[in-house]
Amino acid sequence: MEVYCTRPGCPRPQNYFADLDDSYSLKTVQQKFCTTCGMPLILSGRYLPARLLGQGGFGAAFLARDRYTPAMRQCVAKLLQPPVNLNPQQLLIAQNLFEREAAVLEELGNEHPQIPSLLAFFELSVPSLQQGKNDRFFYLVQEFIDGENLEDELAVKGKFSEAETVEVLREILKVLDFVHARGSIHRDIKPANIMRGKNGRLYLLDFGAVKQVTQSAGSGKASTGIYSLGYAPPEQMSGQEVYPATDLYALAVTCITLLSGLQPTELFDSYRNEWNWHSRVQVSPGLVDAIDRMLLPAPSQRFQSATEVLEALKTSSKPPAVVVMPPVPPAATPPPTQQPPPTQQPPAPGVATPPGRLQPRQKGAFSLWEILVGAAFTGFEGGLLAIALTSLLPNPGLSVGLLGTIVGGLIYAQYRRTIEQTQMLFIGGGTLALMVFFPALRATAAAIYPGSPLTGVLFAGWLAALCAIAGTAVFRLIYKLLSNIL
Repeated sequence: MEVYCTRPGCPRPQNYFADLDDSYSLKTVQQKFCTTCGMPLILSGRYLPARLLGQGGFGAAFLARDRYTPAMRQCVAKLLQPPVNLNPQQLLIAQNLFEREAAVLEELGNEHPQIPSLLAFFELSVPSLQQGKNDRFFYLVQEFIDGENLEDELAVKGKFSEAETVEVLREILKVLDFVHARGSIHRDIKPANIMRGKNGRLYLLDFGAVKQVTQSAGSGKASTGIYSLGYAPPEQMSGQEVYPATDLYALAVTCITLLSGLQPTELFDSYRNEWNWHSRVQVSPGLVDAIDRMLLPAPSQRFQSATEVLEALKTSSKPPAVVVMPPVPPAATPPPTQQPPPTQQPPAPGVATPPGRLQPRQKGAFSLWEILVGAAFTGFEGGLLAIALTSLLPNPGLSVGLLGTIVGGLIYAQYRRTIEQTQMLFIGGGTLALMVFFPALRATAAAIYPGSPLTGVLFAGWLAALCAIAGTAVFRLIYKLLSNIL
């Protein structure tokens, strides 16, 4: 039987013992030691590590077997392995967090089928590789979930459908409702910490960052700075108090990551300090409303519990009720009277707009009119700037390079909506005024189109604008055709 050494840095952790293939020897042997470093291999006299599952900054996880169960039950042995450069105070914090994870698993995992159960928690003191010293190792043994986490699943299969994402959202909300009801906050919701077992069930893993909260409001206790960048909300990143809404924010980021196949850093617009995910996915309005509220920056603006989110999803998924009235007999039909036109009521907050009504355009998307107006503005400015740079700069190569840089900057500014349509008028008018009243530019404009300088400038600008509109229209047509084909 192969047994894996758990000592950090062991050069040859794989060990093979032929006598352990015998069931009697396997149950009765007291201990086995690594043939390379001398580390005890049978943890707590019971668990035999088989292979390394994963390794991070503060620990490592090993697939192990429990030799005192009839079927040699598989389990996960997690080793606390903090960096060597930690000071004593930081090391104590790491040990307390590891012990907290064990306590949470014992309290929650043994009561909920979607949280791994705790099997053991112990410390092991062994002689160090440095003579005269002892090393302390802390182990946590938990239930093994045979499956694949959603981060790996996303990398293999690609984007999740809306139905698949809603399934993840509903299942993890049920787990969080259980966790929050017992005064805990997970604080590290992300795809890598959600496991889909081979039985199809979703599990919430890694409770190492769990924070116990008091039931009294306004405790003012700061949060330990443990989080996953991109998934944590502002209050957690700034070290402030965390709430159930903190987990809901991270779960919403998880959902838009699964829907889009993109990382949170690709979906968050740091310039505007807002999430820009609507244009990347196609989902129902009810799901959009729920996720948007979960992503609000202030905890007080979000849903306050997992139950509230589940209720919102349930409401948004209900089809509008249709009342069918029985036909009225002809004899009972009252004489026709002129009825006032029905007053159109605005839709109630949180209720999806019925099909057939115009939906508000998503922020970040551009209409065809905006695209063509932007192309005309860019072409007009480009034409005027071409005259100006040709007149003022003797080097044609420098003129072309500078013109390309400016035009590219104008396109980028429109894409980021830094320049709006009203500002385009002022910019175009200002450029036109400079062209007409600047002597050197006036002469160049007159050479292009004999007559008044204003006529020459307008001719060059509008010609460039028309070319830009035509080019944009052709490019958009080709893009549409290719999208339909592919």
